[in-house]
Amino acid sequence: MTSPESNWFGSRPVAASEKTRLVRGVFDRVAGRYDLMNDLMSGGIHRRWKAIYVADLAPRSDEALLDVAAGTGDIATGWHKAGGGPAVLCDINATMLNEGRDRALDRGLLSGLDWVAGNAESLPFPDCSFDVYSIAFGLRNVTHIDAALAEARRVLKPGGRFFCLEFSRVAMPPLRRLYELYSDSIIPTLGAVVAGDRESYVYLVESIRRFPDQQALIERMRLAGLEFARYRNLSAGIAAIHRARRI
Repeated sequence: MTSPESNWFGSRPVAASEKTRLVRGVFDRVAGRYDLMNDLMSGGIHRRWKAIYVADLAPRSDEALLDVAAGTGDIATGWHKAGGGPAVLCDINATMLNEGRDRALDRGLLSGLDWVAGNAESLPFPDCSFDVYSIAFGLRNVTHIDAALAEARRVLKPGGRFFCLEFSRVAMPPLRRLYELYSDSIIPTLGAVVAGDRESYVYLVESIRRFPDQQALIERMRLAGLEFARYRNLSAGIAAIHRARRI
């Protein structure tokens, strides 16, 4: 399956076969400062978004979670602390996983979390393995979004729940323009000063702009076989939670 964003790395056209390697390189470079940069870029609001998202996941001790593009583990550890069942954290980037695993160990989270390197487009898990699938701020970075959505459906049990937290389209035009100005000027500058990597944060801004808007993502979820798809805007659509079920 080929998605329209698969041949772009930010604003630069690339071969689809190259995009995965390039994205992995971005997160290799920013892993150590990733959470700090998220705090600075969002004024800490991303933590509120993630808290809302974890509450929407409705963690249950008798359900298993797959957290894809898990990064440093915010979502899965939130699930675990809220009483959720076993969680598998899967990410293509070993550097991010190692950072997250070290933090979990430092917090005394010694059981209930497994860390697995894997690609969202070809997950290393059997069919019908999980009750809940989550991907937070990761779907826009995969090379083929439709392949990742199909994989989400494959690994969910019948009746299983799909959740995606991602940057989206701001609903109010005046706020949208201010957000674009902030994204173009402040975020790359923060990347340069704090993370020492301006170009990675230019890519992150451009990847947000190429990501499908709220309704377009709904349609692609449906095409992947995820039913009852709907979304919820956060902060006027700067981010959105999408959800659906495998029937």
